[in-house]
Amino acid sequence: MPYEIEMDKPKDECGVFGIYEPQNMGLAQLVYYGLYALQHRGQESAGIAVANGEGIDLIKDMGLVADVFDEEKLQNLKGNVAIGHVRYSTTGESSAINAQPFVYHYSRGMVAIAHNGNLTNAASWRKTLGESGSVFQTTSDTEVIINLMARYGQNTIEEAIMKCMIDIKGAYALLLMSGDKLIGVRDPNGLRPMCIGKIGEAYILASESCALDTVGARFIRNVKPGEIVIIDKNGLRSIQGVTAPQKALCAFELIYLARTDSVIDGQTVNLARQSLGRELAKQKKIAADMVVPVPDSGIAAAYGYAQESGIPMQEGLVKNRYVGRTFIKPTQELRDLGVRLKLNPIKTVVEGKKLILVDDSIVRGTTSKKLIKLLKEAGAQEVHMVISSPPISFPCYYGIDTSRQEELIASKFNTDEICKQIGADSLTYLKLEGLKTALGETGLCTACFDGSYPVEISDGATNAR
Repeated sequence: MPYEIEMDKPKDECGVFGIYEPQNMGLAQLVYYGLYALQHRGQESAGIAVANGEGIDLIKDMGLVADVFDEEKLQNLKGNVAIGHVRYSTTGESSAINAQPFVYHYSRGMVAIAHNGNLTNAASWRKTLGESGSVFQTTSDTEVIINLMARYGQNTIEEAIMKCMIDIKGAYALLLMSGDKLIGVRDPNGLRPMCIGKIGEAYILASESCALDTVGARFIRNVKPGEIVIIDKNGLRSIQGVTAPQKALCAFELIYLARTDSVIDGQTVNLARQSLGRELAKQKKIAADMVVPVPDSGIAAAYGYAQESGIPMQEGLVKNRYVGRTFIKPTQELRDLGVRLKLNPIKTVVEGKKLILVDDSIVRGTTSKKLIKLLKEAGAQEVHMVISSPPISFPCYYGIDTSRQEELIASKFNTDEICKQIGADSLTYLKLEGLKTALGETGLCTACFDGSYPVEISDGATNAR
């Protein structure tokens, strides 16, 4: 079994990409490239489903997009509607059975579904549906949605989705595909992103705009919170489903999860991260020789920090972009080597220098500790760590893998204690007020920082992974 050399970062559940073009039966290749652009959102499994007028064909497996698909497989996927998915498991174990899209037969015909996010009341619905005769083949909460849709099989697919939206709680950006239409659904709070694009006569729905850019599509707009977008032979139409009292885009989409060239709900991610870095520099002045980003997630914030502080930014850590999975047995020695395999200091740059090391977050503290040790072993005189987000003190139940509070270092220790544990000369987190100034006062979910959850959490969700 391959071992992933992990960095200590929050991970999103997945990314979705769908396309509809009534005259084009060769859409699988475009979905492949769209998923490639969304690979950062999930590296455990990948899948593509296409509707060809007679049924739905599906190929999915564990691994990266390039591992799962080759030219022959893509040539065999013929259809004019297609959806794809890349996954990282947070709810449901990491196994081939949970790879998406899922394809089902129900009273209205065949349907495929792909889901980014996490339902907070999935456990209670699995129990209720199971007691009434539903059968579950996976451990994914996405299967709850399709079972609820089957309950409303007497309705049109759009009506069934609207009824499901009343039942389910949590975060979701959904793609559904029947034989003749593509449907996108965003949760009422807009916790997970989704956008609409167009290339030629084809409409596209995707988790991020970077996927539209990759396939040469034109960005049209974001899917609104609670909106249902239907694309068929008549073009694109929209229904407003459930409306929430507040919008609550996950702040971590802008801090870390989304690709820097994406635009999420009107904000360019790269510029948003630079703003975070500038707010961080305003918050505390540190006497240092240079600003060093942790690649790649700390680069934009470090640039903003350097601009505001006037301290030059230099590349002090080099990222090995070819390290991911390895088939070496995951011994403790390999785990200890993991950070050095991915990031290595440039000794001639950092030696004898006082450094400001910029990163986007600290989850468990393991990577930060190893990086600081590497920099000091390379001769850095001081390492002052600055983080472009507040301390992650509360678990996330909306599709990021921080659902166990005991794993979060900031839930157990204060800043001074964390600083001592990771071996930094000082540690500065961005204050919540600074984050809101940089990203906007309203419309964000900051529950992992302040414990204020926009969607109620059921008992079953507190054990989600």
